[in-house]
Amino acid sequence: MAMLRIIMLASLLLLSILPNKSDAEYEQWCVADEQTPDDQLQAAMDWACGQGGADCSMIQVNKACYNPNTVRDHASYAFNTYYQNFKRNGGSCFFKGAALITEQDPSKL
Repeated sequence: MAMLRIIMLASLLLLSILPNKSDAEYEQWCVADEQTPDDQLQAAMDWACGQGGADCSMIQVNKACYNPNTVRDHASYAFNTYYQNFKRNGGSCFFKGAALITEQDPSKL
């Protein structure tokens, strides 16, 4: 019994000295896979912004997220918008293999 207490105390001590992660460190983003051809990204983006229900208004001409004006950047925006809005209701970041999850904030790359 004494050994169990020692193990428990050591575990608690270890947990208390580990740095706490902020909520931001657990964030995830859904971005276009760099290996996916533009035509596949475009098709997946068309679905996300259409039937998928993602709000893609900010990647339209003269809007804040229009530049850089590439299929890959616009697809990443559309995929992430969809993912952030629908992940709690079963939405995924798959898009027929055109996207992937990252824990690196793409706006800081």
